[in-house]
Amino acid sequence: MLAKRIIPCLDVMNGRVVKGVSFKNLADAGDPVENALFYDQEGADELVFLDITASHEKRKTILDVVEKTAEHCFMPLTVGGGIRTLEDIRNLLKAGCDKISINTSAVKNPYFVKESAEKFGSQCIVVAIDAKRFVPGMTFMQPEEWANKADLKDVTLDPNNNQLWVISTHGGRQLKPIDAIKWAIKMESFGAGEILLTSMDKDGTKDGYDLELTKAISERVKIPVIASGGAGNLHHLYEGLTIGKADAVLAASIFHYRQYSIKEAKEYLKSKNVPVRL
Repeated sequence: MLAKRIIPCLDVMNGRVVKGVSFKNLADAGDPVENALFYDQEGADELVFLDITASHEKRKTILDVVEKTAEHCFMPLTVGGGIRTLEDIRNLLKAGCDKISINTSAVKNPYFVKESAEKFGSQCIVVAIDAKRFVPGMTFMQPEEWANKADLKDVTLDPNNNQLWVISTHGGRQLKPIDAIKWAIKMESFGAGEILLTSMDKDGTKDGYDLELTKAISERVKIPVIASGGAGNLHHLYEGLTIGKADAVLAASIFHYRQYSIKEAKEYLKSKNVPVRL
């Protein structure tokens, strides 16, 4: 059985690590390079670096911060935020990251995922899905131009579905009438090598992952799923990997504020018979 991965996440805004609740009320959590170096020394399996306002501000990811992070760390690095072109991906890979994470650009143009996977390989293309549980009366942005295309029409929202989450873009600012589960399946078919799944309802709450959401997507795709949003203790990591059936768990607050170390997390999981790399 493949080892499960523990992945700290650095949400970066204006060159600083930030943390909030449900993508709001962001507070400073330190320097990204210093945080990355700490996690590398701690034995994290990977690191995710998300420039959370790049898409909303219509700018590119901060390459210099990525370069400094990659220069000092030897664990795999995934970078997301403001990635809109193949050249953006090429520049990030040249800057030292191992995988790139696409969210807003994938929703604007799903064929960008296919094109990226064909150009650079599925192994470095991660599709990030920020999902929110559907509630009747939700306000959605206008459907994307591709919504009625034959090969994509099947991902649009069906309000009669009992198990339903929709997706958001622009750092959680815009809700889209797209079924998150169907979207994950479609992104896999378009060449994504991994899904980074964040529950907007759980993000920053420390109440645990949305296990129903995580399990629903993990069971429907063959590519790895990273559970994100809501980790508040080590048992939540365990639940995400077992009940949620995720291949990896991502956490920010519990590691940023030194509530737990990476080593403590891995030893706890090992004691629960979860395969991890110590």
